[in-house]
Amino acid sequence: MAKPPVVGASAPSFSLPGVLLVEDLAERREYRLEEAKGKPLVLVFYPGDDTPVCTKQLCSYTSDLDRFRDLGATVWGISPQDLDSHERFARKHRLGFPLLADPDRAVARAYGITVPGLGLRRSVFILDGGSTVTWRHVALAGLTFQHADTLAAQLETLRGA
Repeated sequence: MAKPPVVGASAPSFSLPGVLLVEDLAERREYRLEEAKGKPLVLVFYPGDDTPVCTKQLCSYTSDLDRFRDLGATVWGISPQDLDSHERFARKHRLGFPLLADPDRAVARAYGITVPGLGLRRSVFILDGGSTVTWRHVALAGLTFQHADTLAAQLETLRGA
């Protein structure tokens, strides 16, 4: 099994289908890591749509989305559920960033965060504009999450570099 990419390593490339709510419209398209080059990207791997901790985490990040944008960053959420599940979840909680579907967990495996029989570890990877990992957090149990303040502080250091 792959290990999570270390700080300073290139992030594994991927292409996944995703959905983004814009007003009341759900825009579905393919998201490729390469298209995010040129600005920081916050990759949020979460275990499941509409679960208590995941809901709290993604709602928190949506509340601070302008803060992330002001730091030049984009946020993408990735989990194993399909696009229909993602769309229901995004609509229910008015999530403001794309949710990408990784149903076979291929991307989660490439990032070394799968747990046999359990799914994936709640994880966040911050990538610079060249897709290099500049910060990461891979949870052991996933009962808590990294707060927006922590992510913003990491993005601030990236901006100052």
